[in-house]
Amino acid sequence: MPIRLAFSPDSDDVFMFWALLEGRIDGEGLTFVAEREDTESLNQRAERGDVDVLAVSIARYATIAQDWLLLPHGASVGRGYGPVVVAREPRSIESLAGKRIGVPGLRTTAYLTLRLVGPVFEPVVVPIAPYSKAFEALRSGEVDAVLLIHEGRLTYEREGFHRVLELGEAWAAATGGLPLPLGGNAIRRGLGEVTIAKVSRLCRASIAWALEHREEMMASLLSAEKRTDLPLDRALLDRYLAMYANEDTREMKPDVVNAIRELYRRGVAAGLLPETARLELAP
Repeated sequence: MPIRLAFSPDSDDVFMFWALLEGRIDGEGLTFVAEREDTESLNQRAERGDVDVLAVSIARYATIAQDWLLLPHGASVGRGYGPVVVAREPRSIESLAGKRIGVPGLRTTAYLTLRLVGPVFEPVVVPIAPYSKAFEALRSGEVDAVLLIHEGRLTYEREGFHRVLELGEAWAAATGGLPLPLGGNAIRRGLGEVTIAKVSRLCRASIAWALEHREEMMASLLSAEKRTDLPLDRALLDRYLAMYANEDTREMKPDVVNAIRELYRRGVAAGLLPETARLELAP
C-alpha cells in the first residue's frame, strides 16, 4: 500500500512534497500518493484517519494528538508576520469588537490566534477556496473584515483593501517575541515506529531537496498552477516561499516548539482548546 499524503494546493505545501512525489529523491521502497484539499477540509479530515500524512493547522493538532504525531519539519511559521485582518476602509482592530469577521475555518491557527490577541467578534466562516470568496464577502458587506491566510494575505492591497491587524506582529508583541506557528504535517500513529521514522526521514529529504533547488521548484510551481482566481506570478511566489518555505520548514527551531506550547497554554487558559492539548513530535 502506498503512503497516502493530503495537503493543500498552496505553494508552500506543494513545495514540501514535490520531490517525493516526482521521484527526485529515493523513496527507499515506499511509494506515495497525494490528495489536495483546502486547509479547513484537511483539519476536518483528521477525524477520519484515512491518510497517513496530513497537513493541518497547529491549532487543530492540539485536538488530534491521540492519533497523530507532529513531524518536526514541514512547519509554516511567521516571524513577525502571518495572517492579516483586512477591511474595506482604514480602521482599528478595536473597532471590530462585536463585528462580523470572515475567518477561513474555526479549526485554523489564524482563528485561534485572533481570538487570543483581538477583540471579541462574531466569526463568519468564509471558505478559503476560491480565494476570491473572501474578497467578495468583504465587498458585499457580508462581513465587516476578513482574516486572510496563505497567498491571499499577499494580494489584498491589489484588491483595494486595508490592513487592520498583522497577526504575527500581534502574537510576537503578546508573547515577548515568539514566532507564530501556523501549520505543520501530522503523521498517523498507526503506521508504527519503523514506518513513521522512515516516512519522516523521506519528508525531511524532500524539503531539503526543494530548498536546494529553489529556482527549479519555482518554475515547476508556476507551470503547474491551476488556481485561476489567484494572480500568482514569479515575484509573488518568491515572496510567499520566502515567508513559509524556508529554514523553519526544514526543521522546527526550539523557539517554534516553545511557541506551539505557548499557543496551547493560552488556548487552554482561554477555554478555546481542550485541557488535553499537547505537542508530541515524531522522530
